[in-house]
Amino acid sequence: MADPRGFLKFEREEPKKRPRDERVQDWREVYAYDSSEERNKKVRTQATRCMDCGIPFCHSGSSGCPLGNLIPEWNDLVRQGHWAAASDRLHATNNFPEFTGKLCPAPCEAGCTLSISPLSGGPVAIKQVEATIADQSWEMGIVEPQVAEVSSGQRVAVVGSGPAGLAAAQQLTRAGHEVTVYERDDRLGGLLRYGIPEFKMEKKHLDRRLAQLRKEGTKFVTGCEVGVDLTVEELRARHDAVVLAVGALRGRDDTVTPGRELAGVHLAMEHLVQANKQCEGDGPPEIDAKGKHVIVIGGGDTGADCYGTATRQGALSVTQLDQYPMPPATRDEERSPWPTWPYILRTYPAHEEGGERLFGVAVKRFVGDDSGHVRAIELQKVRVSRDESGRRQVLPVTDEVEVIPADLVLLAIGFEGVEEMRLLDDLDIKLNSRGRISCGADWQTDAPGVFVCGDAHRGASLVVWAIAEGRSVANAVDAYLTGASDLPAPVHPTALPLAVV
Repeated sequence: MADPRGFLKFEREEPKKRPRDERVQDWREVYAYDSSEERNKKVRTQATRCMDCGIPFCHSGSSGCPLGNLIPEWNDLVRQGHWAAASDRLHATNNFPEFTGKLCPAPCEAGCTLSISPLSGGPVAIKQVEATIADQSWEMGIVEPQVAEVSSGQRVAVVGSGPAGLAAAQQLTRAGHEVTVYERDDRLGGLLRYGIPEFKMEKKHLDRRLAQLRKEGTKFVTGCEVGVDLTVEELRARHDAVVLAVGALRGRDDTVTPGRELAGVHLAMEHLVQANKQCEGDGPPEIDAKGKHVIVIGGGDTGADCYGTATRQGALSVTQLDQYPMPPATRDEERSPWPTWPYILRTYPAHEEGGERLFGVAVKRFVGDDSGHVRAIELQKVRVSRDESGRRQVLPVTDEVEVIPADLVLLAIGFEGVEEMRLLDDLDIKLNSRGRISCGADWQTDAPGVFVCGDAHRGASLVVWAIAEGRSVANAVDAYLTGASDLPAPVHPTALPLAVV
């Protein structure tokens, strides 16, 4: 039984960060303890704050974890120091807890009962506990390949090696199917590899899981764009079912602001991909913030990733712009009552490393020099509202214009959906009005035997939703091939995503 007074004995404590002046000089992760013993001791204290509520909203799909993680169970096991048992309960619902423990914004913590009142000291540090269980699992040698005892004789293709594709592949391989993952990039991992900066998750964690998948029997093919390098006819001939986990990488662009065509104005992913390739040893990037005044447009996670990347590249200055006013520091119960995801100001470690954030502003014009390169932006204060049809409007509230130097501008304003690709054309799959791939209740697309999961189906979302959909589509594919499935299916295709991107 949990300690019902644990949250009264102990305060919430954030994970330990490396000193700012040290971490901006390299690409290693921000969070680090001096020793595993020190880390484990502090995390056991944090896990003790969990009271094992009668109704644990933290692992409810509507307000907490889409994976249905058994959070109270492994919190109490950690409290008692039973790391192996905690690892077993964590891996029962999550294929890759080190990914979610490092990258997920933790809707589970927003749904924690201790989030109801600020007098409680804040929610349980669930994300920190999860990441530590995952790390301890590897350190203790608990994580081992799970090889299927019986082969089904069925072959499955998974197109895309992001978290959704990898989760689907691992589940289906463990169910006895012969699974091949096709990735168009030169390395595996999708956005985990080339979208997430190294300082948020070192790629050794990804490589370690990929090694596990290989030992379990999953096969991988890189540098292969399905539909081009491998035709749909060949794909169909080789496999009995296909899972599309191709992501939603079509970046939203700014086609309205004058000066967008200037050199030095880029989509955020162009910058992040090149920076990650440099960390992989591919040489210096073409889009480099070193010695430049950098403007990041967009206040979300991707913007923060660009912010921290530019800082580590040696930018002269970094300024992040957000059209919306500064959110409140604490939850507004009328706007976002517990246990929903709270609308509050979120400060990432990157924001603590220097630079500036401006709210309620928008770029009026990108200003270039004689060579056609951006050198400044004209900035105006704005107000975001909705017109009668519900369409979003960004309107200036003053005629005043502020000019800010800008040698590199990064557009981190979201994603519009799945990229155009020959694969979808040849499968005769059309994107819906939101730029996504639709499916039925069985996760099957309009093309028979072809399934979809992750961002390609949901739109740009969280790593935890990607893993949940990957696990669910594996259940559907297994049932399609064998008639029934015992694989878990944590979410339904119609499950609503949390608005936390």
